[in-house]
Amino acid sequence: MVATADGSARGGRPARRQLLRGLAAVAGATALGLASGYPAGADVRTGRTRGGAPRPPITRPLAGRDVKVLRTTEQKVALTFDCGSDAAGAEAILRTLWDQWVPATFFMTGIFAADNPHLARHIARRYPVGNHSMTHPSFPAISAERRAEEIRSAADAIETAIGRPSEPLFRFPFGLRTRPCIAEVNAAGYVPVKWTVDTAGWKGAIGGATTTTVIDRTVQALRPGAIVLMHLGSTPEDHSAVDAAALPALIDTLRSHAYGFTTLRDLFAPH
Repeated sequence: MVATADGSARGGRPARRQLLRGLAAVAGATALGLASGYPAGADVRTGRTRGGAPRPPITRPLAGRDVKVLRTTEQKVALTFDCGSDAAGAEAILRTLWDQWVPATFFMTGIFAADNPHLARHIARRYPVGNHSMTHPSFPAISAERRAEEIRSAADAIETAIGRPSEPLFRFPFGLRTRPCIAEVNAAGYVPVKWTVDTAGWKGAIGGATTTTVIDRTVQALRPGAIVLMHLGSTPEDHSAVDAAALPALIDTLRSHAYGFTTLRDLFAPH
């Protein structure tokens, strides 16, 4: 058994076969619309069965920040994947990360977790999972009460789907926030994490996104501790999943620049 960069255990061929079986089960369950496995009485859209247990508030030095880069001098980057659309790119992304031994961090909306519980749990077995709100609204455009409910509902839905609480990590929908928004997220027990670079793969082929543009945008912003925003899912207009297709070449390119990979758990490591 070998430890991956994010600390999870990994074996050889038996583990690979287990991964492939898991991916096949995820794909089959999604295609057939099988039961989600929620506890009796749970609302599969909100997952409100956990009671929203409070987290301790975030204090300095992380309070008041929407983190855009990890504090490190090491040549490593954090690949992050937002999950708020469909699951079109999931199998390709998970296969690539596993084959290349690359850690990553995923941010899920509550709706995504509720709609894809098998996939959400499969991801959470190997990677950190953060909160990306329940329904992906613009936080500055809604009330403080609604923002609090978005955070709580997503936390409950994610925990119901993956079987444990999410990491104390939050990503604002669209990256939009104000100082009060950040303070509220901190009070709810989360560190907001933005990004150093957006690959813009979410624009899809119809919007001009390609493997080349994904790589070029990332390399231009490359620095120790860079946080790379990518997306799981397809572009609605043309159903392309550019980030998923570009990921193998992006990993190879970053390694050719002598960069390794880490997860956002590094935020909480002592410095």
